[in-house]
Amino acid sequence: MAMLIRFTSLVWRCEKSGCVGDTCFQHCKFSSDGKPIDGPWYMQEPLYLRWKQWDCRSDCRYHCMLAREEEREKLGDKAVKYHGKWPLRRVYGIQEPVAVALCAINLAIQFHGWISFFILVYYKLPLNPNKKTYYEYTGMWHIYGILSMNAWFWSGVFHSRDVELTEKLDYSSSVALLGFSLILTLFRAFNVRDEAARVMVSAPLIAFVTTHILYLNFYKLDYGLNVKVCMAMGIVQLLTWAVWAGISCHPSRVQLWVVVAGGALALFFEIYDFPPYRGFIDAHALWNAINIPVTYLWWSFVRDDAEFVTSAHLKKAK
Repeated sequence: MAMLIRFTSLVWRCEKSGCVGDTCFQHCKFSSDGKPIDGPWYMQEPLYLRWKQWDCRSDCRYHCMLAREEEREKLGDKAVKYHGKWPLRRVYGIQEPVAVALCAINLAIQFHGWISFFILVYYKLPLNPNKKTYYEYTGMWHIYGILSMNAWFWSGVFHSRDVELTEKLDYSSSVALLGFSLILTLFRAFNVRDEAARVMVSAPLIAFVTTHILYLNFYKLDYGLNVKVCMAMGIVQLLTWAVWAGISCHPSRVQLWVVVAGGALALFFEIYDFPPYRGFIDAHALWNAINIPVTYLWWSFVRDDAEFVTSAHLKKAK
């Protein structure tokens, strides 16, 4: 409680003076709509700065947080959370630079995996007489690839600047990806091909995911509930793939087990939270880092699966 009072007092003084120690902020000379407190209209704060929403309060909170953490470090105390978040250091205005960089790499890996899958199924593997792929899940993997790239893009934006809009876009994109990938997992693991059966499996999951996204966006942005929902969908997928790899004769099942193990390790770092190392690397950054090799292996498995299923269809045709 004393720490919170001390921090709140620092922020209050900063908002009044516009300074923390020897550091002062231009934002504190402007009101929340970008107009100068004691100057003419043409001295308004630039629009691009207002769009970033680095206002007086957010800058004061950030620098007061750093000042308090320096004091605590000198006393030998461990880092604590401020407004529910660890004290991460900015770089060029980016809130979590390491996480943003890793999100960009994951986005690139997803794009590479999706493009390589596209080239494989349409240009390297034979097509049926209707000029369609023999692989029944081609369309679904395309949707998965697009949703994955969308999720990593908004994750990078959110870690770059944490405001309500970017948080909602990040959470909504992640939930949509997990929900669709769960449907795809069930279709592939249980070899669901009948259209009626696919509707019966996907309809309740789509309804649940849609309801959850609407809840987050228009009722309550509940971080704890969202974590539980995402964890549940992720664990079900990992268990399904692990069991399927164990009972199937798929030639890439060992590779799939490695992906499952990597996914489980990534989930561990989502659950296990710890203070950031040197103010930059936290558990979520490690989660992003683990996803890079896991994603590469995952798309490699998808390509192998497309080849395996296509080969099986061609053997039956003969």
